[in-house]
Parts: sequence; structure tokens; C-alpha cells
Amino acid sequence: MSLVFESTFHGASFRNFSFESTVLKGNPLGDPVERDNPLLLPESGTEGLPLVVILMGFTGFGRKVMSKTSLWGDTLPERIARATQAGKIPPAVYLWPSCETRLGGSQYRNSEGTGRYEDYALRELIPAVEKEFNCGGEGNRVIAGKSSGGYGAFTLCVRNPGYFTACACHAADMGFESGYRREFPEALNVWRRYGGPAAFLEKLESGELSMGTPEHAALDAMAMSSCYSPNPDSELGFDLPVDTETGEPIDEVWDRWVVHDPLNLVLEESNASALRELKLLFLDAGECDEFALQWGLRRLIPRLEKMDIAHRAEFFDGGHFNTDHRYETSLPLLLSELV
Repeated sequence: MSLVFESTFHGASFRNFSFESTVLKGNPLGDPVERDNPLLLPESGTEGLPLVVILMGFTGFGRKVMSKTSLWGDTLPERIARATQAGKIPPAVYLWPSCETRLGGSQYRNSEGTGRYEDYALRELIPAVEKEFNCGGEGNRVIAGKSSGGYGAFTLCVRNPGYFTACACHAADMGFESGYRREFPEALNVWRRYGGPAAFLEKLESGELSMGTPEHAALDAMAMSSCYSPNPDSELGFDLPVDTETGEPIDEVWDRWVVHDPLNLVLEESNASALRELKLLFLDAGECDEFALQWGLRRLIPRLEKMDIAHRAEFFDGGHFNTDHRYETSLPLLLSELV
């Protein structure tokens, strides 16, 4: 059943765009094909406006976009609407695609382990929104995201040259060795405590345990495996990059992960060529990012320079969380490229 909501604030309307997918039917995880996708629309009308696609981070979903994390703070849609009303951000239509899975996220890619989430977002959902509201379209469409959403924004541009005009990647997953791999010991402890990865997931879904930092690490390792190392013939539907009994790294699985690391993607000429088509590639990270993603970005910058990929990179005080304010920096830059 789709979610019904609509609210108005700061000269904008926030509502749900319910969409039933064809390409997600029969997806490996049994996730819903009818999806609730939040939209932020100017009350003055949408005709001819740019479409801004914002990708949520790991475990993000529609209702989370609507929820306040603080009594005193705005949600991201409220923040964007307020800044637009104040003239700090040009008017646009905003879409948050629902690409979450029962494991927490899809990385916005097609995978045998999760389903066809890239096709869902780019071939089904975005065209449907653009047709319904007469907005966006070629040359009038930008993308942004944070964390897994930042990774998704970056890699969708790599795989779909020309689809988006500009891209912002906030604290994006990159530098897999310093980001993902550092979480594996915690993940191993959690799996052992609950009787293995499958038993852990069953208890999590039943509500028998809460999502703390160790549990997040365990779920993240499973979700990324479903995206980067799917295996329909395995018990879980994917291969983990570590032995759950001994903790021994499984190099052949890890090798399947790292080919998807932006640090490696940009070194392929076809991928670099796709990124050169962007009018703006904006990247940032907090100096104290809890997942060490600032170090992934620091490693990426010289590779972008080596491949002659124009970009703008910034580092800011802070960590991985409570960074919605960074969109007030990136969105005006992205939308100015459409003028």
C-alpha cells in the first residue's frame, strides 16, 4: 500500500509519488515493486523546471526523508524549500528515488543480488516524474547524494554519460580499503554472536535487536556483498569477502568489490570520458568522517587530475552525520550549470 501524504512549507509542496515498477518484479530479495518516492514541488508550478535527483544514503528511505532528526532542525526538504524561498537556491523539482532493499540499500545499481535499481531509477521513475510534471529532461537534470547516495550519483554518471548535466557527491563511498574493510571485524563479531549472517538478518527483521554501530557494520557488509559480489547459487545470494568462521579475507571476492571503487573506476578511459561530459563534478567530505571517506576523496583527487577530469572538491569541519547543510553549497552550483 502506498503512502499518502502532502504538506506545504516555505512556498513548496512536499508529497509522495507512488510508482509500481516493472523491472523490480521478481527481485532476488523479494522487496516491494510499488515504491513511495518523495517529491518537493514549487507551488508556483513545475513546467520547464530542472529536475534534481537526490539519492539517499545506506538505510535511507522515503519516510526517513520526512522525519526530523532534531526538534530544532529542518528536514532536508524543508531546508531546500527555505533556501529556495530566500533566493539562495534556484527553483527546481526534487525527487528522492526509493531504491532501498531489505538489506539496507542497492548502491543504485543493477545486481543479481538485489534487482535492477539503476533501471528502476533512470528508465522508469525519472521519465515518469518528468512526464507528469513537465520538468527535467536532457540537459535539464542534475543528481546529488550523500554516502551510498553520493556513490550512486558518481557511478550513475560513469555508466550513463550525458544523462545528468552535473553531479554532487557528498561523503561518497570510495577508498574501499579504508572504508568498508575496517568494518569487517565488527561484522564478524555480530554474525558470530547471532549464529551467522542469515540468523542475524532474521533477528534484525523480527525486531529482536536494535541497530547499533556493530549491527550497522554487519548489515553493511551483507548489503555491499549483494551489490558487488552477488552469487545466485550461494545460500545468501551473494559471497562475503571474509570467512565468517576464521575471519580470513577471501581475496577473489574482495577483488570483485574493488573494481567498483571510484578510485579504480576513474582510471578507465571510458569512465573518465563519461565524467568529462559533466559540466560540474562536485565532491566533499568531512575532515572527521566516521567511515574514513575523507581519505578516499583525498586519494581520488590526484586520479581525477591524472585523467583530466574537471572537478571541485571541498573538505569541511565535521563528520559523516548532520551534514544536510552541505546541499546549500552544492545545489546552487549544480543548478547554475543549467542556465
